[in-house]
Amino acid sequence: MRKMIRYALPSLLIAVGAWTTGGEQLSLQPQSKLWVEGGSSIKSWSCKAEDVDATVEAASAGAVTKTLAGEKAISTVDVIVPTEKMDCGNGTMNDHMRNALKTKDFKTISFKLTSYEVSKSPDGIGGTLNGTLTLGGVKKPIAIPATGMDLGGALRVTGTYNLKMTDYELTPPSLMFGRIKVRDEVTVKFDLVLKS
Repeated sequence: MRKMIRYALPSLLIAVGAWTTGGEQLSLQPQSKLWVEGGSSIKSWSCKAEDVDATVEAASAGAVTKTLAGEKAISTVDVIVPTEKMDCGNGTMNDHMRNALKTKDFKTISFKLTSYEVSKSPDGIGGTLNGTLTLGGVKKPIAIPATGMDLGGALRVTGTYNLKMTDYELTPPSLMFGRIKVRDEVTVKFDLVLKS
């Protein structure tokens, strides 16, 4: 029995190793963008994420081609945005936004995919990304409509999602002794390019 285990174990380890490395990791390309748009009592505003970290894994090779064909090829999606790297193009607005996001206590905004639906369309693919958004330390399930298309062999995924800051126990910023108030509802937009 010991001889059998001794000879079978290396074969088993090789098989497990082949299975675990049979997947594929997609990397986020430099042209990828994620930003937030909103309004206030006097004007609209936009803050972009200067740094986005995404872990996107597939169970097997050829994930981009398979996904564009309408197959469920992606197994894991984790997106992390450092709150300190949100840039509104204005130092004062940056300070107010970072305070509103509770940056001192919560360093990141994250999205973790739990499931998704995908279907082929004439222009590419469409579907819904279901997952958990963590913002200001509050976790909530969300469903994001998204579209995908071929971009020179890469997968381009775009979408928008509206949320209320107060749903995540965040207080919208106000300036000038309350004369300028940021609206509660904001729109998160993303244009991500993934490549094998």
